[in-house]
Amino acid sequence: MKRVLSNKWSIAVFVLPTVLFFTYIVIIPIVKTLVYSLLNEIPAKVGDQSHFVGLENFITMFTPGRRNSFPGAVGNSLLYAAVSVFIQLPFSMFIALLLAGGVRGESAYRNIYFVPVVISSVVVSLLWQRIYKGLLPQVFEHFGWAIPQNGFLGNKTTKIWFSFIPSLWQYVGYHMLLMYGALKSISTDVIEAATVDGASGAKLAFRIQIPMIKPMLKVCLSFSLIGSFKLFDTPWILLERANKDLPALSMYVEMFSNHKYSYASAQAMFIVVECLVFTVLLNVLFRERKENLGKELSGR
Repeated sequence: MKRVLSNKWSIAVFVLPTVLFFTYIVIIPIVKTLVYSLLNEIPAKVGDQSHFVGLENFITMFTPGRRNSFPGAVGNSLLYAAVSVFIQLPFSMFIALLLAGGVRGESAYRNIYFVPVVISSVVVSLLWQRIYKGLLPQVFEHFGWAIPQNGFLGNKTTKIWFSFIPSLWQYVGYHMLLMYGALKSISTDVIEAATVDGASGAKLAFRIQIPMIKPMLKVCLSFSLIGSFKLFDTPWILLERANKDLPALSMYVEMFSNHKYSYASAQAMFIVVECLVFTVLLNVLFRERKENLGKELSGR
């Protein structure tokens, strides 16, 4: 076995099928989408004419106008990303720390928090739709609070916020489980040594546990940001079908409702590049922190 793995040609034979499959389902579609985004229109059949327009579709995306809602959609996706990073992930971390610290019924709580993750997004969306149209208005009326005009999902000001809540709620357990697994992998010797030195509670969490699971925090941040930029299913079900308040929704409407295939391809490419840029920035940020931490330790 060692002889086979040391042979570069053998490694290439094993890796080639995966590379070809990845190229076929990921690389080629991205390249084709990029080509389509640079055309005035995608030829629907043989003989149809299309010509190269360069970055015209990308410029149109960010040209201010009443009919162009894509800049606002990008802003909403950044808003969702901020809520996810600064509210959802800290809440997931809080639950993970509680469970990893050892509570009665730890396994049951872990499974309960993870249940929404395995439920279909369609089911989650319909559940919250019932809450917004039935239960929540009753709660507001009971406490004498004003219900937004046209309802929680029909009001222009509140609809985007209330369309975020189901997705945030659904994936709390997902990030919690990742962080919980990382916390449980920390050696008990480290925790016991820190406890003997007087670290407990918040001090133990912020000085020992959280710094030791930074690689997993990076993974959670990456998943959270990428998921924010390509969010589609839940807002699509909760809001009206022609809604373009998020980049993925706008791309879908432009392609399948307005039949602007090249323009929609440009929006798709923007989403891909946006995810790539933020992923690279996240890698750079964590690399710099790791280098700074290494310098501090070596200085000591």
